[in-house]
Amino acid sequence: MSTITHSPNGTRRLSPFVMALVFNFLWINASEVFRYFAFVMPMMRDAFPMLPDVAPMNVPVFLIWSLWDTILVVTATLLPWMAMKVFGTSMLRAILYGTGVWMSVFVILWLGLYNMNLATPGVLALALPLAWLEMVVAALIVWWFTAKDGTDLS
Repeated sequence: MSTITHSPNGTRRLSPFVMALVFNFLWINASEVFRYFAFVMPMMRDAFPMLPDVAPMNVPVFLIWSLWDTILVVTATLLPWMAMKVFGTSMLRAILYGTGVWMSVFVILWLGLYNMNLATPGVLALALPLAWLEMVVAALIVWWFTAKDGTDLS
């Protein structure tokens, strides 16, 4: 089975969607690792010193994190792609689609954690804007590949 696709503009190795998926995989994993190790993990450990093993680093955690990142990459690529197909493409719309993914994933996650006293306002104040930036960049990557494809998905 070949990964070569044909289009009116020539032959390409991978489809624009797959390329957006690959680039988002790289971007989101780098962003998640940076945000977690630089900010979230130390802030959570400072906020909850009374809890043993807060934000541990072990194989089960990394396996769950891998599953989380896989779901996040697919969601952050597929939902904006489908929205662009239905509602059209533009930079502003990509920002709106990324914001929608952010609200659907991160706002719900962090508000739930905060509601259960498992996150502090300081963690939310830092994690939510960084996650918003991550999801908007992911949607812009999708938009860039749809524009590069030369076809309007609407």
